[in-house]
Amino acid sequence: MSKVIQFGEDVSGYNIRVLNEREIRAGAGLLFVFMFIAILSAIMQADFTLLKYAVMIFLADMLIRVLVNPKYSPILILGRFIVRNQVPEYVGAVQKKFAWFIGIALGLTMFMLINVMNTFSVITGLICLICLIFLFFESAFGICLGCKVYSWIYKEKAQYCPGEICEIKDRQEIQRTSLHQWIIVIAFAAYIVSLIYFFNDNFKVPPRELFSGQSIEEMQKDQQ
Repeated sequence: MSKVIQFGEDVSGYNIRVLNEREIRAGAGLLFVFMFIAILSAIMQADFTLLKYAVMIFLADMLIRVLVNPKYSPILILGRFIVRNQVPEYVGAVQKKFAWFIGIALGLTMFMLINVMNTFSVITGLICLICLIFLFFESAFGICLGCKVYSWIYKEKAQYCPGEICEIKDRQEIQRTSLHQWIIVIAFAAYIVSLIYFFNDNFKVPPRELFSGQSIEEMQKDQQ
């Protein structure tokens, strides 16, 4: 029973229980896509059905991770299958547990507000945004924001953080960002702003079908 209900794995060479960061990132990517589509459906179509399902799936998966065992989380099992051919990247389990407790708190709040009370507000919008940010940073950058909070609170206890961010060390040369690179980023941002300023009205014009020359609205009218 102790092997079933536990948090983290015992791996040779590590003095604390660890988790595979690669499968966690893959799982975060799956949840991000699902949550993003559900939130878009609520915003664009005013249909909260998919979001209600997404909240229940998110919350159930987080509860399994924290209260039972991360290796029995359905989302992490799918993540493990996706990255099965990649070498594991081990991270400390304790800070992940802290981060997932934050996920449970957010999920429970959403469940009460959306599923139970059947309401929406600025609060639910902010929680959705926070969830997306947490999932996106984990999946895209390998940055666990909840783990960062843990390392600030329990600085001495944090070990084996993703990307070794808990260890204080100088950046390697390949990691440094030069002034020229920042100038390029700023210039690219200016390029995007200029595109919006000069071409926004043109980009709003609906496209026409290549061969018939009909617009989308005209094609829809013909179909009716």
